[in-house]
Amino acid sequence: MKVYWFFKMIALIAIVILALSTVVMLLWNWLVPSLFNGPSISFGQSIGLIVLSKILFSSLGQGRWGGGSIARKRAWKRKFEEKWRNMPPEDREKFKASMKQHCSKWGWMAQPSTLKNHKEPV
Repeated sequence: MKVYWFFKMIALIAIVILALSTVVMLLWNWLVPSLFNGPSISFGQSIGLIVLSKILFSSLGQGRWGGGSIARKRAWKRKFEEKWRNMPPEDREKFKASMKQHCSKWGWMAQPSTLKNHKEPV
């Protein structure tokens, strides 16, 4: 039974890859030559384009900046919320003050005192 399930998953993955590659190839060949006078691509090139975009934009799911599992992010959030609940009020205020000071350097959570000489872009 497990062998059947394994082959079924392999077939499903192959079908998804074939369908996605076909959609990418058709969209590329429809839009790029007419909009940018670019070349048409083959089916193999569309698979390569998908793999390249996966590597560049999502780091194969292992990246630190936005990649990774949702469960890991939820675990981090739960851990922080528990730590926050158990933190004494003085430490909370100290943490908030340090974050405001740290983030106001880049304009996030800016305090009115940091905005005195700030000019709005024209």
